[in-house]
Amino acid sequence: MTDAGKGGGKAMGAAPGESWQVTPAQVDMTRPTPAPKPLSVAAEPQDIVVDAHKSALMIVDMQNDFCTEGGWLHSRGIDVSPNRAPIEPLRRLVDGFRAAALPVIWVNWGVRKDLLNIHPSLLHAHNPTGTEVDLGSPVPGTRSEVLRKGSWGAEVVDEINPGKRDIQILKHRFSAFWDTETDAVLRNLGVKTLFIGGVNMDQCVMTTLEDASFLGYDTILVEDGSATTSPDYCVQSVLYNVKLLYGFVTGSDALLQGLSDAGLSGGSV
Repeated sequence: MTDAGKGGGKAMGAAPGESWQVTPAQVDMTRPTPAPKPLSVAAEPQDIVVDAHKSALMIVDMQNDFCTEGGWLHSRGIDVSPNRAPIEPLRRLVDGFRAAALPVIWVNWGVRKDLLNIHPSLLHAHNPTGTEVDLGSPVPGTRSEVLRKGSWGAEVVDEINPGKRDIQILKHRFSAFWDTETDAVLRNLGVKTLFIGGVNMDQCVMTTLEDASFLGYDTILVEDGSATTSPDYCVQSVLYNVKLLYGFVTGSDALLQGLSDAGLSGGSV
């Protein structure tokens, strides 16, 4: 809730374009919005123009358990190097969005230690045989627990750790929109367009993008800002379906070039 309102009133809301103006005598609910700031980005299947003032960068699950040696996936013998490929593109995008004063939203696993909000089918998805290390359990050879809130494994990789001005949301499903405050946060910010990256592309990123689309958000997958340890055909399926059904696909260079062309600071390639 901001303090400055027009005519000496109180601005009540999370963002200027979503705020009421309140005085003892009147509540002004007209919500004056900033003039659109066109942001043109090369994309597939078509180039796009969005309103920068209603756009955000959403980063999903760039966490140690998925992306770092010593994390959960690595402990299972999975090569995590594919999931490290988005680190540099995302780092550059985070810098660009921060410099342009556009929201950067991190959505990460952070399960309860008692797992009381985790249903059996979700546990089974992480431990299909019943004999493996699953959610909240100690990772062998470490002092961390799988994706547990507050654990090292649940932290974002050091190279792009969230800044104090960024927005951080915990989730405990594959999608960022189930049983979380994600939708409420975005609507209070006035966000309509999401540029989405993170891991795993065919799992949490894809389900997040799908649900965002179902809820009416404009969705753009940042291809080099997303990755998976799954086989390549999973990547190709995601790219095909996003372009066919759910939105658009772009790259970090194209997005940074768009920011630069729009005159938004920090957008140079």
